[in-house]
Amino acid sequence: MGQVEATTERIVTGKPEDVFDALADYREVRPRLLTEQFSEYEVREGGDGEGTLVHWRLQATSKRVRDCLLEVSEPSDGQLVEKDRNSSMVTTWTVTPAGEGKARVVVTSVWNGAGGIGGFFERTFAPKGLARIYDGVLEKLAAELPAQSAQ
Repeated sequence: MGQVEATTERIVTGKPEDVFDALADYREVRPRLLTEQFSEYEVREGGDGEGTLVHWRLQATSKRVRDCLLEVSEPSDGQLVEKDRNSSMVTTWTVTPAGEGKARVVVTSVWNGAGGIGGFFERTFAPKGLARIYDGVLEKLAAELPAQSAQ
């Protein structure tokens, strides 16, 4: 078993703190950002960043569905960490300034992969597939945030 990592990023229009607040809003904003690969979305505790417990099913491929129960923490400014209680997966959202009125959002998921030939295929294909899913979420995030003119 080796660690598997998937990363994607996007520059979005908006102040970094507004972008972070949108991502941390698991009750209102986050459900609107999810792509068709996510289903059965439910906030079970909290709903705003640290202390949130959220559930969803993630259909990574036609045959691979992952039932996720995520504990949310904010270990540092501009960072949301979602730890899955049902697996080793940890997804980290990092929001940093990217120029006037813009923010860089980086999403990184890591998990312990399978061993053997299945693990080889997982390490080869899963990161690209998961990055594609999260790129869709970031695309919706960019559309969600109102364009702000430079002051």
